[in-house]
Amino acid sequence: MRRGAAHAAATIARGATSAALAAALTAPALAADGSDAPTPTPSAHARISFEKITFPGDEKVGLLGTSYLVDMPRLAGLSLGPAVYGAITGERGGFFTIGGEVAWRRRIVGPFGLEAGLYAGGGGGAGAPTGGGLMLRPHLDFLWDFGATAFGISVSRVEFPNGQIASTQWGLVFNVSDQFRSTRAERIDEPSRASGRSGIGFDRVQLVAGAYRTRSGSTLLDGRSEPRTIAMLAARGEQAIGSNAYWGVEAGGATQSAVSGYAEFLGIVGAETELVHNTLTGGVRVGAGMGGGGGVRTGGGLLVKGSLYGIVRLSPDLGVSLEAGLTSAPQGELRAAHVGLGLVWALDGPRSSGVAVPPVRTEFGAGVERYDAARKSGETRAMSLATLRIDRFVTPNVYVTGQAHGAFAGDAGGFTSAFLGAGWWQPLSPRWHVAAELLGGAAGGGGVDSRGAVAQAMLHVGAQLTPGIGVRLGVGRIEALSGPLGATVVGASVVFTYGVTAGN
Repeated sequence: MRRGAAHAAATIARGATSAALAAALTAPALAADGSDAPTPTPSAHARISFEKITFPGDEKVGLLGTSYLVDMPRLAGLSLGPAVYGAITGERGGFFTIGGEVAWRRRIVGPFGLEAGLYAGGGGGAGAPTGGGLMLRPHLDFLWDFGATAFGISVSRVEFPNGQIASTQWGLVFNVSDQFRSTRAERIDEPSRASGRSGIGFDRVQLVAGAYRTRSGSTLLDGRSEPRTIAMLAARGEQAIGSNAYWGVEAGGATQSAVSGYAEFLGIVGAETELVHNTLTGGVRVGAGMGGGGGVRTGGGLLVKGSLYGIVRLSPDLGVSLEAGLTSAPQGELRAAHVGLGLVWALDGPRSSGVAVPPVRTEFGAGVERYDAARKSGETRAMSLATLRIDRFVTPNVYVTGQAHGAFAGDAGGFTSAFLGAGWWQPLSPRWHVAAELLGGAAGGGGVDSRGAVAQAMLHVGAQLTPGIGVRLGVGRIEALSGPLGATVVGASVVFTYGVTAGN
């Protein structure tokens, strides 16, 4: 890694995306002089929408949508990527769905254009009448494009086909565009010089284990005492703004059985500066978004969060963070102090230079899983889930993975799970491969008796249809660490493979 002004950092989750920040982890100068960057250079669109949907009984719920859509270079105007929708106003805090979105955008005249898209995902929660949890959201947006940003109005249809929610409404939409470098799968073994932001646009990811300390005397929605301490697991993806500032996304969930199903999805901004050269960085971070579930009283679901933190740099790419701050649900009763200990991993900087190196293999996958889930009613019934994943290889055979799953069938609307883990990938031939992975994370909601922390082990066999597109079948086991959930898992997914050139 290189050094630079203010030792700015340059290097998720996407999913579930990440900032190249002021020094600690990255201390690079971010100067670019390489001319052999990978191609193509697709655009990525961070998209935020807000609309009020109507539940049965004319109940109004403010729905915030966040998506990260990446252009398909060979399909003009088409983009796809992961998305999350959740409540932030009304009385349904903890109502979330996780899935994927595909959109087609076209300029009409001058700065004005249209975007048509379809979201499909699984989730629910907060007592919403979502049935199995499948949510469909076709939409048409009328956009005013300002270059890097676009504003507009949207008309959409939110429907749960096996539930009771069907609503058509107008809303607002905001897009921020960026670019990142990628290499086609067939060129992953060809060395290339780093010369721009890579990956899926994130520069840094963090994996954080922490805890909330709640107020004495607080209660959950069912009248039980709220736990004074709530264990949490979170992941962040961050991207630099200049030398010291950054923006990003954060997803987290409770691993504690008393509030299993509690989750958060936040947008974040922050700033940091180097306190001890190449060793210690300090910063401040604020976030806002949606939170709830697990019986936690978050009202309409709006959540705000502020933190002070320090990062100790262990190597050019890795660091350890310690943070503390406050979390609040302005429309509800959740008020808590929080602490966290994190692993910080610098990825790819917005400007890089150095010797040519082989791109890092990266994969994005979407699919389905099915298993028999223990329910809080005492019975066990089959449940189907939509899955999203992002894998980054740290050696030719070893990868780290982040995954999000949401129920869409099986009368478990509202059940979601998030995993972090690692895997081993072994090619058998140019077309066939096998893989094994071990995951840990949090799960809850939808009447499933998971009680927070869960682990999942999977074996996969895959086939490449093209160098960049493959299919994968898997079988494994999911187990709750403290609950009765335990079942054999079967799954299938489509996997998109590409390469990114890491900064040096």
